[in-house]
Amino acid sequence: MTPPGTPAAAARPSARGAATGRRIGIGLMYGLWKPRVLGAWRVPAAGPVILAVNHAHNLDGPMLMGTAPRPVHFLIKKEAFVGPLGAFLTGIGQLKVDRSGTDRAAVTSALDVLGRGGVLGIFPEGTRGTGDFASLRAGLAYFAVRSGAPIVPVAVLGSTDRRGRVTRVLPPVRSRVDVVFGDAFQAGDGSGRRTRTALDEATVRIQERLTAHLENARRLTGR
Repeated sequence: MTPPGTPAAAARPSARGAATGRRIGIGLMYGLWKPRVLGAWRVPAAGPVILAVNHAHNLDGPMLMGTAPRPVHFLIKKEAFVGPLGAFLTGIGQLKVDRSGTDRAAVTSALDVLGRGGVLGIFPEGTRGTGDFASLRAGLAYFAVRSGAPIVPVAVLGSTDRRGRVTRVLPPVRSRVDVVFGDAFQAGDGSGRRTRTALDEATVRIQERLTAHLENARRLTGR
């Protein structure tokens, strides 16, 4: 039994809640927009997996929850867990993370999801940005190397200006949004090392794979 007060003593992310969140996401996304999902078969049907998603809009998380072939537990900034929304996010199995430092409770919860063979969703850029994977945080590499879970890159494309640049404006209702899943890959070098150097090298490999996937997804969809 885990002693009270340790990070592991926190409530486990609810797998049943994540499944409910997926059903809600399906209804929301297909009710308001027209998602075109490409390559969903690339997500392993069972076992732990990390979905690494570009992040330009608040829509990205719900979109993935409604289009991924398996229920997803996302790491979401703690600022979103306020009032009724916070209770809702917890109820559908999402994970609260404090981005100001190393959030050991969030790390424990995320590793628990992977340890139980679940799907962990991460925005590697840490916050909404240009959505091009230009600036990755080391957290993704840590989770991938520590758990051994494969990473599946995901590109969410659909809100662009006339020059094709991603904007923070949500896509018009009933417009098409493309969700493109890439090939699963291992972040580590096979040595099992978890040193700072190993994680830095893994981060470089991850960024190369995610950037290549995003470029391929844009060519494939014409976005």
